[in-house]
Amino acid sequence: MAGKSFKYVILGGGVAAGYAAREFSKQGVKPGELALISKEAVAPYERPALSKGYLFPEGAARLPGFHVCVGSGGERLLPEWYTEKGISLILSTEIVEADVASKTLISAAGESFKYEVLIIATGSTVLRLSDFGVQGADSKNIFYLREIDEADKLVEAIKAKKNGKAVVVGGGYIGLELSAVLRMNNIDVTMVFPEPWCMPRLFTASIAAFYEGYYENKGVKIIKGTVAVGFDTHPNGEVKEVKLKDGRSLEADIVVVGVGAKPLTTLFKGQVEEEKGGIKTDAFFKTSVPGVYAVGDVVTFPLKLYNEQRRVEHVDHARKSAEQAVKAIFASEKGTSIDEYDYLPYFYSRAFDLSWQFYGDNVGETVLFGDNDPKSPTHKFGQYWIQNGKVVGAFLESGTPEENKAIAKVARVQPPALSLDEMANQGLTFASKI
Repeated sequence: MAGKSFKYVILGGGVAAGYAAREFSKQGVKPGELALISKEAVAPYERPALSKGYLFPEGAARLPGFHVCVGSGGERLLPEWYTEKGISLILSTEIVEADVASKTLISAAGESFKYEVLIIATGSTVLRLSDFGVQGADSKNIFYLREIDEADKLVEAIKAKKNGKAVVVGGGYIGLELSAVLRMNNIDVTMVFPEPWCMPRLFTASIAAFYEGYYENKGVKIIKGTVAVGFDTHPNGEVKEVKLKDGRSLEADIVVVGVGAKPLTTLFKGQVEEEKGGIKTDAFFKTSVPGVYAVGDVVTFPLKLYNEQRRVEHVDHARKSAEQAVKAIFASEKGTSIDEYDYLPYFYSRAFDLSWQFYGDNVGETVLFGDNDPKSPTHKFGQYWIQNGKVVGAFLESGTPEENKAIAKVARVQPPALSLDEMANQGLTFASKI
């Protein structure tokens, strides 16, 4: 099969790939120079919409409504946008072999793609229960959520199992967001996770207590400290029961699994330097191989604010790292320079009528402020993290745009902390004065 050659290739079809394509266009890429290769069948889209809006019972998000770059207030890059810009959008094409020495990618169909400059934007893939050897993990109606075709299958299952029972395995982002949207679809939901509280990588026990109480008030049952170890099925292969390690069994018409993700670095093993599970880059997202850049979830990069190498799985970093890499490519070609990537970690979520944002680092002592009663009509509360006498992180539920900007500034500036009691008393006022 004849090969194709491009000056630039973006490998991946997620958020980072879409934002990279937009930045290439801004930088003046010429028609025919750039290709975007994705194994998905649709142009890049804002992945968070799958867990936040796609499953709504009414007014659900649908393509083309959430193609990139609407998630950050930009124009939607519809498939025809790529055509208009002379960018080759190569969909439904899985790359199975990459050779950085010969600058060649090979697809599952045997087609070869040559490049001069490569951006690796392969993202993450979900961890599956079969990865842990869970018995019956291949039963029907067990769902994961990473790509749009998986979301479509879950939508169909929700319709087919109207007023049915769902077990959500995992208490992180996906577990919390999907438990909420399943309840909104009038599904009976039980959430199961092994940790002592939900979202343990970010939440403290006091933050988690609010969300667990709020979810229970909405009818979500929560079982902590155990894991799914197997599934019983109906004769048609559909899941019937979830067996837990503590001996309990839960009836289920639908099982949704959100137990984490792993970066898709396999194609480049042994060819580029890795660190902390990701592809190691500098502050311009250059890898150890000349002409090869990497962005988004797959990257371990210098987090300047904390003077350490870190990997960040989040849409905000996917967008910003993609833009930085493309700017760096063009600066390199012109012999100019750009500023190093200086990222402020940022995470957010929306579920039910809740909306939280977090900025910075969640290390050190903590101070809770505001009203974190799950039954409160306002439920506005937050938390500061304090290390070495400085405020290094801030969390806020139900903040206004101005209040969210204030906590972001606190995390960036890292002002000296007051006494813990004084911080608790001042609450948001402390942030607004920075």
